[in-house]
Amino acid sequence: MNKKNGVLLASGGLDSTTMAFWLINQHIEFVPLFINYGQHCAETEYETLKKVLPPSYVDKIEVIDISSIYKHSKSKFISPANLWEEEIVADDLYIPYRNVLLLTIGATFAQTLGLSNLYSAFINSNHAKEIDCSNEFFEKMEGMLSDYGSVKINMPFRYYSKYEVAKIGIELGATIGNTFSCQASPIVPCGACPNCVDRLDALRRIEQDFN
Repeated sequence: MNKKNGVLLASGGLDSTTMAFWLINQHIEFVPLFINYGQHCAETEYETLKKVLPPSYVDKIEVIDISSIYKHSKSKFISPANLWEEEIVADDLYIPYRNVLLLTIGATFAQTLGLSNLYSAFINSNHAKEIDCSNEFFEKMEGMLSDYGSVKINMPFRYYSKYEVAKIGIELGATIGNTFSCQASPIVPCGACPNCVDRLDALRRIEQDFN
């Protein structure tokens, strides 16, 4: 077995979808892990994930449901806003310790499978407000989990922009045009939240590259 094989945190978004194709290109086998932490778009994300993953990996998807953990959260990423009446800012979408949660659950799950790697497609986003989205946080998290466990956290796109990841996706034939990663709307992308802004900007720049 390839020592690089592991678990991929997969959400149906542009970044994790690109990483799935990137791992295949690197001849790394992976188990796609979808975590339902109560995000309002969980069903849409999961159905999207099944559409954008390479077909041979769809039946390998594992799901962990911890949806009750944020049941008291006021975040509009948990309880969707009425976009016709409410004006949403980035702070309204904040979820405390979300990335800590995803990484530790992913690493724990990988260890139970006897796998030594967790792959995450977190990137260096200009719009991220969470403390646990910073490169400094990711470096400390990698060190802690490697020091106190057997699973290595791998974030190959950590220093990339959304545009750079989208370019990789195009080059690898990833189905990035069908991905979903809206924070404010559970069904139709709002086009205004930080995730949508980053994604649309990246796709526009990709389109300009081909014109």
